[in-house]
Amino acid sequence: MHRRNLLKASMALAAYTGLSASGLFAARAFAATADGEIEHFDFKTLQAQAKAFSTKAYVSGKQVLPPTLATMTPLQFNAIKYDANHSLWKDINGQLDVHFFHVGMGFKQPVRMYSVDPSTRQAREVHFRPELFNYDNNTNVDTKQLKGDLGFAGFKLFKAPEMTRNDVVSFLGASYFRAVDKAGQYGLSARGLAIDSYAKRQEEFPDFTKFWFETPSKNSTRFVVYALLDSPSATGAYRFDIDCQAEQVVMEIDAHIYAREAISQLGVAPMTSMFSCGNHERRMCDTIHPQIHDSDRLAMWRGNGEWICRPLNNPAKVQFNAFADNNPKGFGLVQTDHEFDHYQDTVDWYSKRPSLWVEPTTEWGEGSVDLMELPTTGETMDNIVAFWTPKKPVAKGDYLNYGYKLYWSALPPVGTPLARVHATRSGMGGFTEGWAPGEHYPEKWARRFAVDFHGGGIETLKSGIEPIATASNGKLQDFHILELPDIKGFRVLFDWYPTNDSVEPVEMRLFLRTDGRTLSETWLYQYFPPAPEKRKYT
Repeated sequence: MHRRNLLKASMALAAYTGLSASGLFAARAFAATADGEIEHFDFKTLQAQAKAFSTKAYVSGKQVLPPTLATMTPLQFNAIKYDANHSLWKDINGQLDVHFFHVGMGFKQPVRMYSVDPSTRQAREVHFRPELFNYDNNTNVDTKQLKGDLGFAGFKLFKAPEMTRNDVVSFLGASYFRAVDKAGQYGLSARGLAIDSYAKRQEEFPDFTKFWFETPSKNSTRFVVYALLDSPSATGAYRFDIDCQAEQVVMEIDAHIYAREAISQLGVAPMTSMFSCGNHERRMCDTIHPQIHDSDRLAMWRGNGEWICRPLNNPAKVQFNAFADNNPKGFGLVQTDHEFDHYQDTVDWYSKRPSLWVEPTTEWGEGSVDLMELPTTGETMDNIVAFWTPKKPVAKGDYLNYGYKLYWSALPPVGTPLARVHATRSGMGGFTEGWAPGEHYPEKWARRFAVDFHGGGIETLKSGIEPIATASNGKLQDFHILELPDIKGFRVLFDWYPTNDSVEPVEMRLFLRTDGRTLSETWLYQYFPPAPEKRKYT
């Protein structure tokens, strides 16, 4: 899944049009833009439609694009310009407006768009027409080939005052969507649904095939959009209540899912990110950049109240971890480090990437937060996937309903009152700090870890801090607690020593306590030991 291509495409294009208020003014808006037949729409009707589709055989809607669109390069695709005079809510001249993406390149699924009057519940389809776009010579588009209703590829939403320059929400490709926070920089993506991401059969990518937009009031920064999801194994009816606040974007989602077939692995509220390298994982950091990642950790607020920090990895082979839970309070892929100096990146601006936090609004029951990490040699492929998987297997004909909020913000809207993991670092071990291995090689090979904690009042303690640590294999020893005044916290320094030749991942767990009282959230880490013949210093 090439994230950068999607990002470039989302900056390329826009399209079309809509419904405004009511009465004669609304009729004129219908005539100018939404040219379909008037039909009734409400969420119950959409749910019934999704349920009915689930009882029928799946038929792919992907179309064969005209050669002029199928053979486009990203630069040509991006050169297609949208005529802003036909934006969806232009007649309102309000706080929000919507453009639609053009089909082309790999975007072959025609997505149908509908404008909805929220007072009358009347809807009309917005049809694709070449005259909605400007095709200059750089596109090489032969408009004579653009026959019939090709549909759209997705949509993006703008917020005043920079309506046609910087979008804040984008839905494009399969069921992918993204949003920005006040920094205005896209980062990780969410999806409507994930199916068989780590199963014995090929992963399935459901599509949002239809969207309905409720026309907002003039001064609103909030809008409602509905979506129909379709795939070989499931259908779905989704309601997105999207609030474009000054500091963040908050999406309240009501997802109704209907299983067309039995599903080995269902991923609810899935999110996709990229982690190439960071402080603790340097395997792919042979560049001018100290760190390269959209997110640095998986954060979890478990149903029992425990807070978990799981730093992300770029493993040598695919890794899958499931963290069992019951009615989780929240989880997300988080970018905690927003210091430019830590990335030295002026192209992708990883220091400005938002975090994404999921807050269930209904009871999710038993299941697990699942994390899949894939190896990547660079930064153009999303290699991190996280989602919720229900414990009960999904059978053909099952119905599931999940309510949740998505917070697109610099940091999650909630946090532990205890000390938090500030950073994780890893390097050569087995020697005293200050004595480099190149000067005094240790007798035994070891791997050193430094886990920094701050917050939660931990800075007021001068002694009595006890690290509670375990490892699934090998031995943890040589613990040291170092005060870090710069972050008003402490560093836990320790070494991991192998006790056998196993190269299986080592699961580590660490938290702080004093006098039997827990001081910090729990740090979880997965370490990949080298082969025995490589456990030596040279």
